[in-house]
Amino acid sequence: MAIERGADTKDPEPADFLVALNKLAFADPFRWLRRGMRDFLRAPAIGLFFGGCFVAMGWALVLAFESAPAYLLGLSAGFLLVGPFLCMGLYYASERLECGERPRLVDAAMAWRRKLDTLAIFGVMLLVLEMLWARASLVVFALSFQGTMPDFAGSLRSLVNPKNVDFIIAWVALGGVFASIIFAVSVVSIPMILDRRSDAITAGLTSVRLVLTQPIVLLTWAATITLLVALAMLPGFVGLFVVGPVLGHASWHAYRSAVGHRDRVPADPGPAATSPR
Repeated sequence: MAIERGADTKDPEPADFLVALNKLAFADPFRWLRRGMRDFLRAPAIGLFFGGCFVAMGWALVLAFESAPAYLLGLSAGFLLVGPFLCMGLYYASERLECGERPRLVDAAMAWRRKLDTLAIFGVMLLVLEMLWARASLVVFALSFQGTMPDFAGSLRSLVNPKNVDFIIAWVALGGVFASIIFAVSVVSIPMILDRRSDAITAGLTSVRLVLTQPIVLLTWAATITLLVALAMLPGFVGLFVVGPVLGHASWHAYRSAVGHRDRVPADPGPAATSPR
């Protein structure tokens, strides 16, 4: 049983650098999805709220970068790979549902307060990777079109034009490298930071170790996320109302399946945990 920390606890115990990892099965990603859908149906208001955040962010990127398609294509592909930050409230909701409690939207929306300093460090690291990806994408566009940048529609046409095969290969390869790095670093990091005594470096390295030691299962999970998100984005991002929160809940279950819990000490879950069931 987890040991609750007192309200006056200031310094958490040091985190174990080599966190235990569990052996995963090939079918686990599909079990995570089923559990994610179950959690979404059990707390639909929270899911739809964060799904709306995904939709709003998608349209915000379109509006902000419509005059700079190279940045748009890089960031729109990347922002869902740092989706764990948008999904922190969903992780909180799944954690409370695991405990047999009914999560509250207000507590889910403020879940980031539990580990603000550690999350800030991790967020800066991912932001740097995102900016490098966007800048490298801009360079590929500039070299491919000799300084004449197409508009957004022209960029999309360029991605499917066989005459631009060199550009397509370079852009896809670049995106694949950065997407793989971001996925490897973040696949279980944010849930781990929220759930345990863990610093940003330990969480990131644990996530990378998981990907390197069990690449087939994690590649299947990455491909599943990519496919579902791509399908959800096609009709004006509206599919993200459901796909976003389901994947968020499922990512919590991926973390719970993959990472051992020997030193798990959850943070204070807030008022929802103390309300009568």
